[in-house]
Amino acid sequence: MKQIYLDYAATTYIDPRVLQKMKPYLTTAYGNASSLYFLGRQAKTAIEKAREEVAKILGVSSQEIIFTGSGTESDNMAIFGIARSYQNFGNHIIVSKTEHKAVLESAKKLEKEGFKVTYLNVDSNGIVKLDELKKTLNQKTILVSIMYANNEIGTIQPIKEISRIISNFRKQSVKRKAQSVHDSRFAISDLPALHTDACQAAGALSLKIKDLGVDLLTLNGSKIYGPKGVGCLYVNKNYKIEPLIVGGSQEMGLRAGTENTALIVGFAEALKLAEKLRKKESQRLRSLRDYFIKKILKTIPHCRLNGHFQKRLPNNINFSFAGIEGESLVLKLDQYGISASTGSACTSTDLKPSHVLMALGLKEELAHGSLRLTLGRKTTKKDLDYVLKILPKIVNDLRKISVIKL
Repeated sequence: MKQIYLDYAATTYIDPRVLQKMKPYLTTAYGNASSLYFLGRQAKTAIEKAREEVAKILGVSSQEIIFTGSGTESDNMAIFGIARSYQNFGNHIIVSKTEHKAVLESAKKLEKEGFKVTYLNVDSNGIVKLDELKKTLNQKTILVSIMYANNEIGTIQPIKEISRIISNFRKQSVKRKAQSVHDSRFAISDLPALHTDACQAAGALSLKIKDLGVDLLTLNGSKIYGPKGVGCLYVNKNYKIEPLIVGGSQEMGLRAGTENTALIVGFAEALKLAEKLRKKESQRLRSLRDYFIKKILKTIPHCRLNGHFQKRLPNNINFSFAGIEGESLVLKLDQYGISASTGSACTSTDLKPSHVLMALGLKEELAHGSLRLTLGRKTTKKDLDYVLKILPKIVNDLRKISVIKL
């Protein structure tokens, strides 16, 4: 059967060039990076080189890059790390309603610990309401976390503008008083900190920290043709964060445990390739994306494009089809060799409608009828033409047997 993979937002394959870089650290150069002998120093050198390569792409110091086990861990480290380090200065956190569950669930857990969380509304295209952000910032706000580009609907947030709003607030706010000698070491004038989850943005948008104006940034390997089980968190050197995993002194004391050299090397190589190919590949994918969207809007009635039409990732297509269930649509497509999803792979077993689509203001019935197609390096126009032949028929057939009335 013909196989067409259109779920690159869920995960990507490992680029052969990345795998080649990883192989020595899976076979012969297997030392523990904390060991003093040659094999250990060899692993340590490889990790520090990878750290420098990632830092160069972000335009930061290598000492500001912490390697983790996933994007979720990086998000957790950012949210819990800032909250628990600066709780003596404030207990208020701001996140958007369309964040990845790694951020939202962290925020909910902090609420149980006594923190106050504001969940910002978004407009019908998924853009954060900036006026609401301005009104919500207060003297107890210690962290704002807004995703760079959404994993479900592809909407790109105005991170630079959000950064300016926070910067202006810092300048105008009254300097907070430290409640203990220990707290006086921290840069209070830099609160609230700004974190962004950039996992989906990597390989499509610029990651230069100077331009974005963020203080913490999350990345992972499985979205950029690198290995699963590895990510990183950029942390501005002006901030102190509490570690999630304690034990040894690895990763500057912020993530204990023997480093997985092969995964770290693979992550850095994947990010380098993604950055190298970014502009050319984004242009190619944007052309394919727009071609497919226009065709669907013309051929399938009662459908809605979710997310911003222009301010969206070049590879993201998300439609809601009235009168059907998205899960049924995904299973039918799979019978034709087409791999797609209804939304985030992290919530694929959840029968509730997408929290992202609900935040856009969609009714439950329409949110349940969503389909996310995400394109990648192997996607061709021929692939999309095949889907365009199959998809309208499947939607029509499902509507005929559906109890949902149009």
